[in-house]
Amino acid sequence: MFSKACEYGIRASIFIALNSFEGRRVSPKEIAAEIDSPQAFTAKILQALVRHNVIQSVKGAYGGFEIDKNRIKDIKLSDIVDAIDGDNIYKGCGLGLKACDEDRPCPMHDKFKVVREELKTMLESTNLEDLALDIKEGDTFLRR
Repeated sequence: MFSKACEYGIRASIFIALNSFEGRRVSPKEIAAEIDSPQAFTAKILQALVRHNVIQSVKGAYGGFEIDKNRIKDIKLSDIVDAIDGDNIYKGCGLGLKACDEDRPCPMHDKFKVVREELKTMLESTNLEDLALDIKEGDTFLRR
């Protein structure tokens, strides 16, 4: 459903949030290793997240990526998805057709429309803090 870049962007954001709770910045190398992503690809994803003000980049010897602790609860999954994939996930055809809409629907149009609406609601109501805290408490995992 999400592009690979978006999956990595979500995982990277959660990892950065976890470390930000501890007052720690993380390097692109650490992030790439944690989310099992190629380092160069991870760097491009991180740049997009910085451009969209999801995460912050700090340069220098003690630099790295972080999120202000007070902002973690305000960052929604929809912010990350929009930064990486844009809003196509809310508009795309379930069968991948280029010309699928209300006037010329594909066979799955009405059913997939419901899925897209539920997905949008979930992404807009899920914040980074909840996801990071679930990992911190051991209820969920970022990697196996």
